[in-house]
Amino acid sequence: MYKYPVIVFEGIEASGKSTNLNIAANYLKKKKKKFIKLREPGGTSVSEIIRKILLNKKYNLNNKADLMLFYASRSENYEKIIKKNYRKKIILIDRFTDSSVAYQHFGMGIEFKIIKLLNKLIIGNFKPDITFLSTVNVKNLKSRLHKRLILNRYDKFKLNFYSKVQRGYYKLAKNNRNYIVIDSNLKTIKEVKKIITTKLEKNF
Repeated sequence: MYKYPVIVFEGIEASGKSTNLNIAANYLKKKKKKFIKLREPGGTSVSEIIRKILLNKKYNLNNKADLMLFYASRSENYEKIIKKNYRKKIILIDRFTDSSVAYQHFGMGIEFKIIKLLNKLIIGNFKPDITFLSTVNVKNLKSRLHKRLILNRYDKFKLNFYSKVQRGYYKLAKNNRNYIVIDSNLKTIKEVKKIITTKLEKNF
């Protein structure tokens, strides 16, 4: 494993994805490791503007517009942040290209070859070194979303959509040995923390 890997955190809404990224960040900070955090959509100043559009409930974006906005944001991040820090710092990313496959292909039905072409155009052969996938069942998904004080556009899809997306993630994980699947239904925060920190300890 590289000294400064790229680590991605994936999962549907309310799966614990962002919490897991923060667990990793806190561990790296404690160990005095050089790292940066990124989120998708978001990152650069332009990407943060795109994020506001994508998550705003008042915009009824069609699926292809949704996809292209994500890739516009990703392109900004890749060119201005990821390239600059690649193999110089550990890069933690809240969502990356597999989110596009899971959401826009498996969830929204956009052809995979379109996403594959966009990946080639935007990031070339760049790939994460480790991906932590957080999963959640429908019952806990509903409960966790209900507790959120503010819901964005991506929190408002039908439950069947999230099920399709998560099945897509499982397919991606099955074919990728760099995936680590964390079932948030069965694991306590303490157990999740141990899984993440143990993996990081083995690599640094």
